[in-house]
Amino acid sequence: MIASLLASWPPAVLVPLPVAIPLLVCAALLATAHLLPGRTPDILATITALVVSGLSAIIAVQAGDGSVDYWFGGWQPRDGIALGIGFSVDAASGWIGAFIGFLYACTFVFAWGFFARTHGHFHILMLLFLAAMIGFCFTRDLFNLFVWFEVMSVAAFALTAYHLARSSIIGAINFTVVNSLAGFLMLGGIGLLYARAETLDFAGIAQGVAHAGRDPVVAGGFCLVAAALMIKGATVPFQFWLADAHAVAPSPVSVIFSGAMVSLGIFGLAKLSAVVFDGSAQIREAIPVLMIGLGAISAVLGGWMALLQRHLKRLLAFSTISHAGIMLIGIGTLSAQGSAGLLVYVVGHGLVKGGLFMIAGILLATRASIDEIALRGLGRGIAPAGVAMAVAGLLLAGLPVGLLDTGANLLHGSLTAAHPYALAATIAGGALTGAAVLRAAGRIFLGLGEDPGDEAGAPSEAEREKADRPLWLMLAPCCAMLALDAALPASWIHGMAPGAVTAFSHHALRGMVSEGPAWPAWASVAGALGLAAFALFRHRLPRLVVGPIRATQSAPTRALEALHSGLIGDYVAWLAVGLALMAGVLAYA
Repeated sequence: MIASLLASWPPAVLVPLPVAIPLLVCAALLATAHLLPGRTPDILATITALVVSGLSAIIAVQAGDGSVDYWFGGWQPRDGIALGIGFSVDAASGWIGAFIGFLYACTFVFAWGFFARTHGHFHILMLLFLAAMIGFCFTRDLFNLFVWFEVMSVAAFALTAYHLARSSIIGAINFTVVNSLAGFLMLGGIGLLYARAETLDFAGIAQGVAHAGRDPVVAGGFCLVAAALMIKGATVPFQFWLADAHAVAPSPVSVIFSGAMVSLGIFGLAKLSAVVFDGSAQIREAIPVLMIGLGAISAVLGGWMALLQRHLKRLLAFSTISHAGIMLIGIGTLSAQGSAGLLVYVVGHGLVKGGLFMIAGILLATRASIDEIALRGLGRGIAPAGVAMAVAGLLLAGLPVGLLDTGANLLHGSLTAAHPYALAATIAGGALTGAAVLRAAGRIFLGLGEDPGDEAGAPSEAEREKADRPLWLMLAPCCAMLALDAALPASWIHGMAPGAVTAFSHHALRGMVSEGPAWPAWASVAGALGLAAFALFRHRLPRLVVGPIRATQSAPTRALEALHSGLIGDYVAWLAVGLALMAGVLAYA
């Protein structure tokens, strides 16, 4: 009844509510949390996230093949010139907002009782984070995109260091410095674009970009804004901060980081590329080289690094880098097929990766460790979590079921003929990350993997989280997310994708959205199973087989680990390298 009533309202009336409601609840909790009964903040936060999800879904349906626009204060454009601030919600942005709200709701259930005494502070920060993410999705103003970007960052910095332990503070400092530099880059890019377009509205900037032709100022603006969003999206060579932050953040926070925040950086870049920068032939020529090239490297490098880890949260963080690279490839295709695959992949990956971080949190709470080798055989008493981890590993590897597979299938279809090396990278990324998760599941829950291999030399740290939470309460949201990913039929997704892509990209990406070939998914799953089996049973193989593999792996493994030094100066140097690389490609496009 409530949903039908909301659906009957004028569409624009609903648009600001998914951002305003979490902010209002934040203010209410801040004023009253010390007076509320113990679990009231959990209840309010969960309900708020569900309301945000429902409202975003209603707006997405109402948007259809177009968009729902809302101008704050009634400051609508005059003579095509936008002076006010507005939200513009297309189907893609609405559905991404609905997914983010659902992910937060599951996270609040998982975190129920996570902190003995919070006074609502955790929930306040999380709801502020939620409002910023939805605002980031809905805004049509480039400066306000930066504002929401910064609000996300501030909330994320505080949440990373929430435990106030030495390791969490160090990780939060790395996160803060690198992402603050991303904010400076974005602000610089916005200044360059404003100098040319004399407006901050997406549509106005798009007109200015189209009229500017081959303009170094426009190219510089794109370079800075794209680099900032790729830092948030943790793609090579901007990815170094991610593992440090994910490894030390509380498990519920890591669910949001990998499930939504990283993907949102890629989503923002895809939206700006299609809506704002499509009119520049120079940028359109550079995007495939940059996005497909860096995406392919990210997919393989992130997957390889995941396979070398023993700390489960670092393992999952590197797998996020790999899958962020696969999403980046979708931008580089400049096709409806690739854009549809990207949008579906964002949701499917978020559901699966969020579930995996919840399993890592379950192990921390019930077994007081996050170290895969130390946990060997200790998961036998919590078999349902092991089953969930194995299923998630197969889904991550590309098992041809559900949302994640549908997104990957669409991406594969856009790559088969034109970019075979990128197709190979997506298969390798899925196989490597799936193998890492399946190996961990076999070692922890079945007691396999007597020989720890190269992962024995990876960094780890003793951790534990609040242990008196019921297993079913922690496992229920994890299973709900995995079930949702696996259960949504591909036909329903294929039916919705064209409308979402049309609204998302306007005129930029025309083309049919159809299925890709089936063999890449099976190749990825076979690779994951083969790599996981080798890791778990290599002690039974002859030395003639294992010896050469170890000899060839050791040097590059040490080199990769040395690059992830944990030193801020090193990470900033790699930001400069990435920025120079992007500028060079744009200069020669």
